Amino acid sequence: MSVLQEGTTVGAYRVQCLIKQNEYTETYKVVNEDDKPYFLKLYVIKMMPAALLGGEDHEVMEISVLRKIQHKNVVAYITHGTLDSPFGECQYVVTTYFTGDVLADRIAREGKLDEKTATEILSGVLEGLKCIHDVGFLHNDITPANIMLSDSMQGTPEIIDMGHVSQSCCGRIPFSNSDLDVNYCANSTAVGIFNEYTDLFSVCAVMYAMVTGRAPWEKEENTGSSFSVRMHGMKQFRKQNPLDLSDLPVSDKMKCVLEKGLSLTTMEGYTSVDELLFDLASAEPQKRRKPRERKDGGVLRNETSDAKQKQDQENIFVAKKGSGHGFEDIAGMQELKDLLQQKVIFVIQNKELAEQYRLTPPNGLLLYGPPGCGKTFIAEKFAEQTAFNFMIVKSSDLSSSYIHGTQQKIADLFKEAEKKAPTVLCFDEFDAFVPDRSFVKDNSFSSEVNEFLSQLNNCSKRGIFVIATSNRPDKIDPAVLRTGRIDKHIYVPLPDHDARREMFALYLKGRPCEEGIDLETLAAQTEGYIASDIAFMVNDAAMTAAFTHNVISQALLERTIRDTSPSVNEEVLKGYEKLQERMDGIERRELLSDGLGFKIR
Repeated sequence: MSVLQEGTTVGAYRVQCLIKQNEYTETYKVVNEDDKPYFLKLYVIKMMPAALLGGEDHEVMEISVLRKIQHKNVVAYITHGTLDSPFGECQYVVTTYFTGDVLADRIAREGKLDEKTATEILSGVLEGLKCIHDVGFLHNDITPANIMLSDSMQGTPEIIDMGHVSQSCCGRIPFSNSDLDVNYCANSTAVGIFNEYTDLFSVCAVMYAMVTGRAPWEKEENTGSSFSVRMHGMKQFRKQNPLDLSDLPVSDKMKCVLEKGLSLTTMEGYTSVDELLFDLASAEPQKRRKPRERKDGGVLRNETSDAKQKQDQENIFVAKKGSGHGFEDIAGMQELKDLLQQKVIFVIQNKELAEQYRLTPPNGLLLYGPPGCGKTFIAEKFAEQTAFNFMIVKSSDLSSSYIHGTQQKIADLFKEAEKKAPTVLCFDEFDAFVPDRSFVKDNSFSSEVNEFLSQLNNCSKRGIFVIATSNRPDKIDPAVLRTGRIDKHIYVPLPDHDARREMFALYLKGRPCEEGIDLETLAAQTEGYIASDIAFMVNDAAMTAAFTHNVISQALLERTIRDTSPSVNEEVLKGYEKLQERMDGIERRELLSDGLGFKIR
């Protein structure tokens, strides 16, 4: 059921019909008093991810961006506002009503466009994208389906659908990526990296589609899979199928632009709109070096690439000693800290006693649970508690554009951790490193997962203790979670009352506050909120106080809590409860299958 019905009046506009909707937005065709058509996009605030709301008034980020932009190559903002509905508070924005050809339809109809026409469209898209980048945001979804060739402006390209706009992000993204088209996404988006390079990769992929009639790399979609799984599959497909631009029906200059723009690494691709516009305007854009041929007809590897590969291999992750106070730095969560101390650290630090009682020392630990609950922070404090060195690794750290390059990086990483032993080796978002192979069709994934399996085998004997964190442990390859690899699985729940109280104390420390802030009340009012929610609310209250030149008050904090919904809803929590039962079952089965020694919880 839609929020607005036909004939409903919103400000100076009358609703004609619903065009489309998703879980928290609805788009309508509306008309003004002169019956001139416009688009109205409505946002149901309580259904939106908190990260998509910003500023002291929690304005929808998409509205904030549209208000700052007035450019012929971007859909035009008209007005915005708020309204109350049976679904709670809603915000809306009115934009121009665009008609004409969607670029995707034109490509489908004509097959391909000539280079001159395609370049004109590309230049317009880049000018609009530059305007978005100049106000500090990214589009994140540049595809032929989101470019309109406007009838009202004689085919001028307009960037439409700003539903994925965000600032640069690395790891945790503030928008839903489930509907992104992996054919136009850069490889780094698989691990949540969105920046200027990823937008420009998409632009160049659109250019390729315009002159060929298809995306640069097209493969059968793994329907029903998450974006991460689909994108990792695309990465492997691209590695196995390098682009051949030699027969492309474009000029040598455009081939050079596309070669650079469709590079699979940020270091070799475009990182600013101005750089790409400069190359389009130049007589000869800067070319990437070509492989040199050998006398026997073979090919010598690019010397620049050789140097870069060597640099990548030498860029081993540095182990460090923590400067904190171990578990003392973790607010609350006493039950979890006791569990780690008794079931994991005790066995690690008392090897003789463990041998006497035939206890199997844990080889690795999986910390799993809802996002934003501090799993990576706990891993770092675990290393401090044990006085081990600490190395943290993200999926992008091990990515490589070279065949078998990732395997080599994995091997080098464990070798370096062994040199620095005893070492806690922490893999953040572990499901991205070792996805369940039964759901991934690309065979090339197996070699990387197999390398992990080999390195994980009893690595504790080499002085390496692995901690993996994940929001989706059900996506991890089961072979990784067996005895002798990641054999201890611990659920990290939402912060308890004591943890929330200490978090408020921590985030308020050093800020101008009124005397007598009641932390107990704040903790009681935030049951179901995660650590990042509390940090956001304290910061939001501080921004409001600073704007009005007042101290942070109890009333302001409580009002901010009322206005902020938890990031993790009840339905998601129920899903994690079922997941916890499943993971406990996996660990019990491994316990029964362990022939020597035993494990305790």
